[in-house]
Amino acid sequence: MSPVTHFLVGWMVANVPSRIGRRERAAIALAGVAPDLDGLGAISEFLTKHRAQPLLWFTEYHHVLGHNLAFALIVAAICYAVARQRRWLTALLAFASFHLHLLGDVVGARGPDGYQWPVPYLAPFSERWTWTWNGQWALNAWPNFVITGVCLLLTLYLAWRRGYSPIEIVSPRADRAFVAALRARFPLAAAG
Repeated sequence: MSPVTHFLVGWMVANVPSRIGRRERAAIALAGVAPDLDGLGAISEFLTKHRAQPLLWFTEYHHVLGHNLAFALIVAAICYAVARQRRWLTALLAFASFHLHLLGDVVGARGPDGYQWPVPYLAPFSERWTWTWNGQWALNAWPNFVITGVCLLLTLYLAWRRGYSPIEIVSPRADRAFVAALRARFPLAAAG
């Protein structure tokens, strides 16, 4: 699944409790994208591809460094630490959001070359429990588009209903304007 889809799934998880703060929602939603931090090696790999010894950090470490239980625990601990309220709930939901990312990658992240990204769940300590699924669909397959579309519609509905959207992570002011425009287009009174 794409990082956008992972983020939107994380946002859905962050909206499970109706009374949780902006900071906690942000932490939970970002936990859903955190496993892909190991994909940043693509930058160094691209920049060094024509060298005698290129840095193959994406090839070697994507779906390895960030896609495992150890990193999930680190991310949950960070979310616990940054939360100002309902810390344990925030950490638990961040852990769930992280694992939904892993599940999404197992079912829908096959590359264009047919490579199925395994998830080495116990890495770096063991290779014993590596998650794979032989039915893994391609990253650009229709189920990923449907999941993204459904999450986007749910995100818009939650913004309209609850009064905040993922935009609040970067700008509460822009978020208020977005929600106001959404509610002006689809008035709340029409929902009853």
